[in-house]
Amino acid sequence: MRIAVFSDTHDHFPAVLPERFAGADEIWHLGDVCAPHVLVEFELLGRPLHVVQGNCDAYAAWPLDLRLTREGVDFYLTHIPPGRVPRGVRAVLHGHTHLPRDEMRGGVRWLNPGSASRPREGLGPSFAWLEVAAGKLTRWEVTAI
Repeated sequence: MRIAVFSDTHDHFPAVLPERFAGADEIWHLGDVCAPHVLVEFELLGRPLHVVQGNCDAYAAWPLDLRLTREGVDFYLTHIPPGRVPRGVRAVLHGHTHLPRDEMRGGVRWLNPGSASRPREGLGPSFAWLEVAAGKLTRWEVTAI
């Protein structure tokens, strides 16, 4: 399973991004969308779209966090990195910092795709490809937009 993961769009994103997601099985947004209409082009791709609420979002239909299991791997999606990880989670995916992350901490993999619109520390906009198969997270690749 191939999942496109992005975060921190803050009401805009590079025009090529929906096209880049065409090969995704699912799309996950890790918060700070701002206005829900920003996601219309991603919804039109016809892939499942999962969104968590960020600290700049006021759209109550999006949950603050989301736990998903794909190919036997338990993921925890949230915007702000949590102080505690729910039991059984193998990977925490978060946004908020606008910086890519791939770190093992306490037996849990911490992942951040960076920011699709407002990167920090001189980095360009980015998203990530996440792949899972047969109970394993097989790929995490942060990709420049």
